[in-house]
Amino acid sequence: MFYCLFISEKIKITKPQSILAVVFIFIMIQYTCYKNPQEVAAETEHRITDFLFKHLEQYGDAKADIQKCLDYALFRNGKPGGLLFTAKDKEDIVGAVVINFTGMQGYIPENILVYIATHNGYRGQGIGRQLMKLAIENTEGHIALHVEPDNPARQLYEKMGFGNKYLEMRLNK
Repeated sequence: MFYCLFISEKIKITKPQSILAVVFIFIMIQYTCYKNPQEVAAETEHRITDFLFKHLEQYGDAKADIQKCLDYALFRNGKPGGLLFTAKDKEDIVGAVVINFTGMQGYIPENILVYIATHNGYRGQGIGRQLMKLAIENTEGHIALHVEPDNPARQLYEKMGFGNKYLEMRLNK
């Protein structure tokens, strides 16, 4: 766990003599990487699920599907497990990442970044970038992710070194 300082926003205040003062509001963001399922309290798990459901917006999934992903990451039902990351401003989650281990190597990446979201009121402040950096640093092996072509986060992924090797095709049954 560590802390990172971000400038939240600039507020311009004009004084009577037209002197302009700029005030910075600082937010202390706490980042946590959960590698051990016993570290994740039930309340934290529910808060992550609710956060992802709300802040993934049109790119998200049903709560039940998000919960299945968390169950997988938390080594439940014999699954290979994964990692969870959160970014918090005080007690409020402002960012989250879920990575699942694939249990494969070489022909399929060892990790899949299933979910990443930043609170819509905190976007543009580097929280998503920091979460991606932590996810990359704390995984072993390659990482895959799926992104919709119109998702603005695609630019961040490309800047962080992700590329498009394949066109994904699915048969939904």
